[in-house]
Amino acid sequence: MATRRLRPGTGRLGAALLAGALAGVLATGCGAPAATGADDTHTTPPPAASPAPPEDLCTRVVAHWSREVLDGTTYGDYQSMGLSNGQYEILRNVVDEARAEKGRAGAAAADALIDRRAREGCVAWYRSGGPGEGPWQ
Repeated sequence: MATRRLRPGTGRLGAALLAGALAGVLATGCGAPAATGADDTHTTPPPAASPAPPEDLCTRVVAHWSREVLDGTTYGDYQSMGLSNGQYEILRNVVDEARAEKGRAGAAAADALIDRRAREGCVAWYRSGGPGEGPWQ
């Protein structure tokens, strides 16, 4: 009668090794290790930052591009700036006021006006519905 040779890792011994390895993996867990506190207790990571409100994002982008337009360093196409039509309307109003303010009181006053007017315009725009309230708005 021919003897059958078992491949290494098969049979009862192989099953026991596999079960032991699986138990070890399950006991240690999968994924990134948890952070430990000063007393060696496990802590959970802090929650992810919540996204900025849309009026804050609008304010930042409108203020940025308003400064670029005021300084004459950009072409005035709202699509190339990544702005919606409503944001571009705010920008045009802000830049018009900033040009007048720059002539009256200087660059620092125009810069402060840009921040203030961009914020006011974006807050008002989102209060009334924002970009979803009409075509290209």
